[in-house]
Amino acid sequence: MEDKNSAACIKIKDLNLFYGSFQALKNVNMEIPECEITAFIGPSGCGKSTLLRCFNRMNDLIDGCKIDGEILVDGQDIYKRGTDINALRKKVGMVFQKPNVFPMSIYDNIAFGPRTHGVRKRRDLDEIVFSSLQKAGIWDEVKNTLNKSALSLSGGQQQRVCIARALAVEPQIILMDEPTSALDPISTGIIEELCEELKKQYTIVIVTHNMQQATRISDKTAFFFLGEMLEMNKTERLFSHPKNQKCENYITGRFG
Repeated sequence: MEDKNSAACIKIKDLNLFYGSFQALKNVNMEIPECEITAFIGPSGCGKSTLLRCFNRMNDLIDGCKIDGEILVDGQDIYKRGTDINALRKKVGMVFQKPNVFPMSIYDNIAFGPRTHGVRKRRDLDEIVFSSLQKAGIWDEVKNTLNKSALSLSGGQQQRVCIARALAVEPQIILMDEPTSALDPISTGIIEELCEELKKQYTIVIVTHNMQQATRISDKTAFFFLGEMLEMNKTERLFSHPKNQKCENYITGRFG
């Protein structure tokens, strides 16, 4: 029986990305394994978030963005002509740096995606809302206030609602762009524990400036510098024995 964790969920081949004449990603090649947490680290502006946004084609929304190379998700080239973007974004969910709950009830935040994809029966929506909030570790805190505005929640609670909203459409992959940078240490710890639990079912890719966070929760870490992916390895190995000098300088605090 094949070890599920050994399968590559995302494969990137010779990826280059340009914003107009500026090259933001340079010849990136990597494989992201299934049901693991992969962290992207590196100085600001090195291409981490740009690459993350490639996986659900968020960069399509930026004028003058041009991409060549391949990104395969479960063997399918997601930049191939005719790709169903809505289906891709259902498969690849995203959680942003700052909680971005919708100005509506907690219930409607979670039900929004399933309704968009055609779920109409209240009983089905109730089950999705319950299941998603439970997986995001916040059901017990909000079960009696589902009709209250999600904006009434604390920042950490809002971010878990955003995670629940991403889970509600049953993705395979969850992208997280610095999901705890706006949160206090207690909320950060809760989200990190949640990520450890979620990787049993989902592939997680996280951009973080917090190297301690990368060492705590990620299975593999990739180091980026000026648009290039210079090193990728098991997290423990990369932090204890980096092969690339720039990577060593970054994780020892000599620059960044």
